[in-house]
Amino acid sequence: MKPKPNALSWLLLSIAVIVLDQLSKWWALAALQPAGMPHAVIPGFLNWTLAFNKGAAFSFLADNTGWQRWFFVVLAVVISAVLMVWLSRTHRRDWKTAMPLGLIVGGALGNLIDRLHAAQVTDFIQVYYQEWSYPVFNLADCGITVGAVMLVVFGMFQGQAKS
Repeated sequence: MKPKPNALSWLLLSIAVIVLDQLSKWWALAALQPAGMPHAVIPGFLNWTLAFNKGAAFSFLADNTGWQRWFFVVLAVVISAVLMVWLSRTHRRDWKTAMPLGLIVGGALGNLIDRLHAAQVTDFIQVYYQEWSYPVFNLADCGITVGAVMLVVFGMFQGQAKS
């Protein structure tokens, strides 16, 4: 019996996310100095603002003594490994599972590279409205978030009969 083709080829999407994330961070480091200085893209809504985060989302654990770097490194490696095993057990044509997993793996590894290289994650996308501002983020964060939302949304409708 011939084995079913698995979805590991979707790791090419992960590689694309990593490359775009690292190139965008390289650009941000070169073009957006000094850190914290907003550069308007869409006034009243979107700035490029260079920021660094030693923690996780919303600067969770950012103010700790440094142990969090290795915690998030291990977490990214373990989560990425689990998701790659999941991809290996997913049929290649199951894009509703494979695409989100590829995005999450790419995002996790994109931020992992920053943590290993600089002990912090480079962020530069700032969305805001009047006095409200979302925490500054990057393309790796977008991959993780979009992938997670896709998994939830596709999972909610999986198995429902077509009308």
